Amino acid sequence: MNVMRPIRSVDDLEQAGLIDAGEALSLEQVASRYAIALTPSIARLIDRADPADPIARQFVPDAAELVVTPEERADPIGDHAHSPVEGIVHRYPDRVLLKAVHVCPVYCRFCFRREMVGPQGLGTLDAAALDAAFAYIRDHSEIWEVILTGGDPLVLSPRRLEEILRQLATISHVKIVRFHTRVPVVDPLKIDAALIAALKASGKIVYVAVHANHPRELTAEARAACDRLTDAGIMLVSQSVLLKGVNDDPEVLAELMKAFVETRIKPYYLHHPDLAPGTSHFRLTITEGQKIVAALRGRISGLCQPTYILDIPGGYGKADIGQSAIRETGDGCYSVSDYRGGEHVYPPDGGGF
Repeated sequence: MNVMRPIRSVDDLEQAGLIDAGEALSLEQVASRYAIALTPSIARLIDRADPADPIARQFVPDAAELVVTPEERADPIGDHAHSPVEGIVHRYPDRVLLKAVHVCPVYCRFCFRREMVGPQGLGTLDAAALDAAFAYIRDHSEIWEVILTGGDPLVLSPRRLEEILRQLATISHVKIVRFHTRVPVVDPLKIDAALIAALKASGKIVYVAVHANHPRELTAEARAACDRLTDAGIMLVSQSVLLKGVNDDPEVLAELMKAFVETRIKPYYLHHPDLAPGTSHFRLTITEGQKIVAALRGRISGLCQPTYILDIPGGYGKADIGQSAIRETGDGCYSVSDYRGGEHVYPPDGGGF
């Protein structure tokens, strides 16, 4: 079915053939708590004949979201604990998040901010709140980078984005502006000349972190949107989440990372899923994740290797949890694992250092 308009409700999902009528009642319970939105670009990617379609799994609600486990929490990475003023999260010394908007073009079913985003979420910062956020950034000269996130900052109009970026232009100690977004993938035609001009309005170095989790998301249209950003001098990095039933396979993950590099997007972070409510059906164990990431070594170019990270609950920041390939064995010697799982003594003669 050719979907021509955004999907925002259980009724829309049923009319688009993405759910069965018998699922509607339980999914209305999900929708009453967590927002639903799929763009036409994403809806058209879904294989309706595949009950395990990895695109559908990311965006079509599931009754499993009603199951909340004891370890899950509304604010899994501690945004609130590090928010000195509305819209700012200052977790690391040299950078802050600026959450100007809490709306997205699509709502991921595993979203770590799912309690904060959407029509029932925190909304868009008003002028007074934005002024207070800019004042905080001005008053903290250690802030080198401002990361616009939310929500998805690229849902804002070019005019609104340009207003924000021109404010940042007046803050001399801010050198880098980064945007975290799904828009190039889920609504690629929105990446036009007006939006790109707005992204560059600060005169700062601009990075865009593009979120995609499966190689099928990087369509020809999405790649063209990324090309428009790169050709304009904006540098692209990737963000992905390691998700059960989506990309928890070395071959799929390798294809995704290659697709990023082919699109001039440098693989950056591969996130272990956060402990957001109702998302346990997406989570692997860390040991399982480490095995998948380790299988990428030697399988694909070093250009394609992401960093596997865990955002420590409570706001303690990110940790690299990729399994170490080397361990000390004593007497100055080490055992080193190759990408096939073989073990090797280093130094080779076992003499140590």
